[in-house]
Amino acid sequence: MLTDRFDRALVYATHIHAAQVRKGTAIPYVAHLLAVAATVLEYGGDEDLAIAALLHDSVEDQGGEKRLLDIKGRFGDRVAGIVEGCSDSLADTTKGESKKPGHERKAAYLKHLDTADPDVLRVSVADKVHNARSILRDLRGEVGQEVWMRFSQSKEDTLRYYRELADKFCKRLPGQLANELDEIVSLLEAS
Repeated sequence: MLTDRFDRALVYATHIHAAQVRKGTAIPYVAHLLAVAATVLEYGGDEDLAIAALLHDSVEDQGGEKRLLDIKGRFGDRVAGIVEGCSDSLADTTKGESKKPGHERKAAYLKHLDTADPDVLRVSVADKVHNARSILRDLRGEVGQEVWMRFSQSKEDTLRYYRELADKFCKRLPGQLANELDEIVSLLEAS
């Protein structure tokens, strides 16, 4: 059952991501957060995992360490730990710190997945499945091959990263959701 904690997390996520849209689109960013939370719940996640799914990008996109401390105070240690584990950058943007380059963050994140807690893996794979689905949808739709222009890295590097993610999840968290990511990545690679 979801309680008012989930309601508060949804309002919080909507507020902190209010000005964001999905990369290269006019889609409100909260749509992604809702999709990730729904996926987590559909695959047996509890309320803490669903809340972490709503907040999984808040630290790297909206305030760094300060945001993480706020999440911990509002939603507890477990949620904050999952959110921290899903973040590829803890640069404190409130202090003017900048994130490391994307390829460095991605390499570190892949290595982190080797030892990440199963809760982190569950939220992360739901996030990556939704991201990959979105790429595939746009690739097959009106956007076409231009979808790859949304990324700071080349199509080949982006696909390599998603392949490495799929392989990690299939190894560390085998099951239907990891298999779905693997299948989507295979479709993207064939495009």
